[in-house]
Amino acid sequence: MIISLFFSVVIYRNASNELERVARLQRFSYEQRYESLFYNSSQILIEDDLIEEARHRIFLSLVIINLSIFMFSSGLGYFLAGKTLKPIAIMIEEQNRFVSDASHELKTPLTSLKSAFEVNLRDKKFDIKQAKELVAESIQEVDKLQILSENLLRSSQYHKLQSNFKLEKVSLSGIVEEAIAKIRPIYKNKNIILLNKTDNILLLGNKFSLVELFVILLDNACKYSPNNSRVLIKNFKKARRTIIFVEDNGIGIEKKDLPHIFERFYRADSARSKSGAGGYGLGLSIAKKIINHHNGAIEVKSIIKKGTTVKVVLPLFS
Repeated sequence: MIISLFFSVVIYRNASNELERVARLQRFSYEQRYESLFYNSSQILIEDDLIEEARHRIFLSLVIINLSIFMFSSGLGYFLAGKTLKPIAIMIEEQNRFVSDASHELKTPLTSLKSAFEVNLRDKKFDIKQAKELVAESIQEVDKLQILSENLLRSSQYHKLQSNFKLEKVSLSGIVEEAIAKIRPIYKNKNIILLNKTDNILLLGNKFSLVELFVILLDNACKYSPNNSRVLIKNFKKARRTIIFVEDNGIGIEKKDLPHIFERFYRADSARSKSGAGGYGLGLSIAKKIINHHNGAIEVKSIIKKGTTVKVVLPLFS
């Protein structure tokens, strides 16, 4: 805006000087040609009035132009500032929410531990058996804290694309087999059959994160499925991508909860939260970030008391 005003002053002065120069030349021309016949003071007066009017018009035009530039630049600056600051504002808001949610989740097991210790310290009949039970309960709470802290760390790592996140040629069936090996014990505990019908095709991905992705999906399928049921994982190719399905016959997810299941710390208020499966609502949030880093997509469809199907789309290696 300052530059515009500076140029306006320069333009106004140059235009005024040019008008005066032209007027002087015109007067000189009149004096040379018609001095003895038609020249009089009224002619000069008219010329002076015309010059003053021209200056006034130039001044008004420059004022209008500068006001227009000011309004346009202000609007454009406001728009661009909003566009620039919006991602920063979103990031700060997410960080604040993350810290708040993490603090709340960490507080729960810590409060439980503290309460258990305080109650038993006031118990005058506290014996060895009770001490062992207290230690066992404390270990369980510490395990929960460890799982939560690990999930928080992974969520933070996947929140931004890391420099060491490299995509390479990986085998889908190999990744799924590795994920199954990690969660096989919990399937055995519930006597759930896990059917792996994935093809031996090549993906463009990060092996470590993809194994973690399928561990999360298969773990969720097991958690919310009844004993003696089954879970199926399969895939088929479409164009330059593969579509993977993880299907269970579990308790399902309420329709109102589906839009929020990928939010950090979100846990449905339905029977899923009452099933005793536990969890902190971080798994699907991490899964979503992993898929985003692979330029893929994830979709969840569910019917209450009939089961849930998770659809994952990942790029093939070409």
